[in-house]
Amino acid sequence: MDTSAGFLIAGVIGAVIGSAITFMWRFSERRQNTMVETVPVIPAGVEAVLAVLPSSSVLIDTSDTVVQASAPAHAMGIVHEDRLQPEELMTLVRQVRRDGQVRQADISLQPKRGTTSYIHARVAPLGSRLILVLADDRTREQRVETVRRDFVANVSHELKTPIGALNLLAEAVAEAKDDPEAVVRFSDRMHTESERLTRLVQQIIDLSRLQNDLLSDDATIIKVGELISEACEHSATDSEKKDIEIVTNVESELYIHGDRAQLHAAVSNLVENAVTYSPEGSRVTVSATHEGENIRITVADNGIGIPNDELDRIFERFYRVDPARARATGGTGLGLSIVKHVAASNGGTVEVWSEPGLGSSFTLVMPAYTQELDEEQQ
Repeated sequence: MDTSAGFLIAGVIGAVIGSAITFMWRFSERRQNTMVETVPVIPAGVEAVLAVLPSSSVLIDTSDTVVQASAPAHAMGIVHEDRLQPEELMTLVRQVRRDGQVRQADISLQPKRGTTSYIHARVAPLGSRLILVLADDRTREQRVETVRRDFVANVSHELKTPIGALNLLAEAVAEAKDDPEAVVRFSDRMHTESERLTRLVQQIIDLSRLQNDLLSDDATIIKVGELISEACEHSATDSEKKDIEIVTNVESELYIHGDRAQLHAAVSNLVENAVTYSPEGSRVTVSATHEGENIRITVADNGIGIPNDELDRIFERFYRVDPARARATGGTGLGLSIVKHVAASNGGTVEVWSEPGLGSSFTLVMPAYTQELDEEQQ
């Protein structure tokens, strides 16, 4: 073999070895990159920080896969298996990944079953490969805001009716100044509308005081018999006008502990409603019994009754089963809402039974007050 042939063979062998080494190095580098892509490294200390945050947290990798999610995130419904949902939230993640800008949004979650919930989401980059999603449940705040908005709208509507009527009646009185009978008639109607307006304003004030369902500082020992007598006397005039008999059946020596003014308003509202929605010549029964550890104050009537599908809504503010009839009777739609809050504020509950055409009964269930209970509390 000559010298040139030896150099040629050596060069070929060197090229083969060099190619093999290059291939092995590139294969190793590619494998390492793939492992890094598949398993992003969570920066040190991040898990500890996320664990103490009040917000639900989710970490997303470059393939839109959930790397880590807190338990509240799963309970909230924004993580399903290893994917983030809904799509609106996923869109925020992609936008943040594209430009690195922190984004936030209010998002509604509509499950297949159940009510709609609301979250406030903040999305930010975490390192070069991860996206952090923080979500806060705002369902309760959203519902409170809806109730507040509806309450303001309803109050405005309810106030406008008697105020408008008073304006029209005032004009009518001015035009009928030479007709004494018309002046008396219009003034009587003005008096009726002013009473309705006063009652509405007072009930709004009562509701505002009962919002937190907290026990009043004015709680005292109350004799149930006296409380019922006062409530029935409150509706005596209206019952006489409709020839409605109010019958009481109260066990002796029944006592409860609570705010007397609040409980008087609650029982009076129940008796007043029974008289208002009962036909002429009928009977309203008010009873009180001691059952176990509770006192049950029940107001029953033989009135129009309430459909079963509306029983769950009758304690809502301004809700009326028959709006036209309520306007005719001067109802405000706040009475039963006040009863519900009074019961809660004084440690009790309200039960209702009703059948259309047969009548209704409302029961205020309150803890019974005894001397032994007083000694235990002391």
